[in-house]
Amino acid sequence: MFEPLRKKKRKVAHCDNVPSICPDKTEPELIHPYSTHSLMSSTGTIRQKIEAFLDNEAMINQKLPKELLLRIFSYLDIPTLGRCAQVSKNWNCLALDGSNWQDVDLFAFQTVIEGRVVENLSKRCGGFLKKLSLKGCENVEDRTLRIFSQNCQNLSQLNLFKCKKITDQTLSSLGKNSPLLSDLNINSCTHITDQGLQHLSQGCPFLSHLDMSWCENVTDRGIRHIAAGCPKIKHLLMKGMRKLTDNALEEIGKNCPSLVLLNLHKCGNITDEGVQHIAKGCNNLESLSLSECSELRDNSLHALALYCHSLRTLEVALCANLSDTGFINLAKSCPELERMDLEECILVSDKTLRYLSLHCVMLKELTLSHCELITDEGIQDLGFGSCATEHLSVLELDNCPLITDSSLEHLVGCRNLSRLELYDCQLITRQGIRRLQSRNSKLAIHAYFTPDTPQPSAGPAPRRLCPECNCTIL
Repeated sequence: MFEPLRKKKRKVAHCDNVPSICPDKTEPELIHPYSTHSLMSSTGTIRQKIEAFLDNEAMINQKLPKELLLRIFSYLDIPTLGRCAQVSKNWNCLALDGSNWQDVDLFAFQTVIEGRVVENLSKRCGGFLKKLSLKGCENVEDRTLRIFSQNCQNLSQLNLFKCKKITDQTLSSLGKNSPLLSDLNINSCTHITDQGLQHLSQGCPFLSHLDMSWCENVTDRGIRHIAAGCPKIKHLLMKGMRKLTDNALEEIGKNCPSLVLLNLHKCGNITDEGVQHIAKGCNNLESLSLSECSELRDNSLHALALYCHSLRTLEVALCANLSDTGFINLAKSCPELERMDLEECILVSDKTLRYLSLHCVMLKELTLSHCELITDEGIQDLGFGSCATEHLSVLELDNCPLITDSSLEHLVGCRNLSRLELYDCQLITRQGIRRLQSRNSKLAIHAYFTPDTPQPSAGPAPRRLCPECNCTIL
């Protein structure tokens, strides 16, 4: 009864070089309406739109120079480039031009990306490609990275986070073919060993950012290669590398004077001696994470206070042997501190808060969870300090059993405070929380009350749950 819409046949250049990225090439299904008039009207409209588009596409190619078209295409994301590559032969060449693929992030396709896709991408892009993220692409193997590094020798940034099949061979390929590499993420690549880091250090002298967290087979020897071969390193992340000792930190302190960020979270063999080596050799250090390095004592804090006056972030959660003495010395010498995590530093008391309020006027985030010696007096000092009134935005007081509603009154002047954690603070009441929140409507307070906590006489307010942790927001 009805004649189907006949579209003009046109040659379409298929995007064979990016098979897993391009959208499905099947034609969209036409939904037939109920009336004859509606169908005919719809058919005519579709035909007109197709013809207009084809005319416009031809006009665009004629009127605009190739350089301008390439500039327009450079703003498109990967799926859109893949679709444009199927419009026409001319657009295929424009969309797959290497200049449009200088910065490629394949994280969104991590479950389907196979080696041949990356290999074809490298052949298409060549020297244009400078930044590539294969984060979570667990199917990528050493062979793919070898071909990629051979074709894209101007690479400066490479993210291989959780590419669990790669081994030292990949680092050897990068060392041979990527002399401009400055940023490398091999976090959770558990097959990497000292030998791979040796190859990397021999061929990548400009490396400035290296994340090798949870590469559990790396030892002090591998760190020695990196420190000696990559003296320009600025950011070094080594979380969970349990085989490291103070000898590794000694090598870093000797050879990496430009270091500004160091993460040693869960490197349990580190002692005061290692931190002293870092403090002496890396005077520009701004961010240091020593959380769960349980062997540390106040001597580590004294060394940081003596040499690292530019320190902005310090994380020492679960370092139970650090005391007020070390933190007071640190507060006096490091006035630029902005973020401190002192969770379960059980020896910390109100004295530390007093000196932080006096000397660290830039403090923005402070974690005191499980610091059971903190009282209302310490919060009062903190609340009336310059840092609280001007900058403090996050304060975590979970499991501080001695603080009461009086502490909340002392925080009224913290006009930039946006998040307050009060889990299991048994002396805090709902009324105290509401009084504080009535004076700061933007403040999110996370709290949990046991059934024994007195309820307000007017009855409980409706519960609002935090989307992140499912706790009660008051």
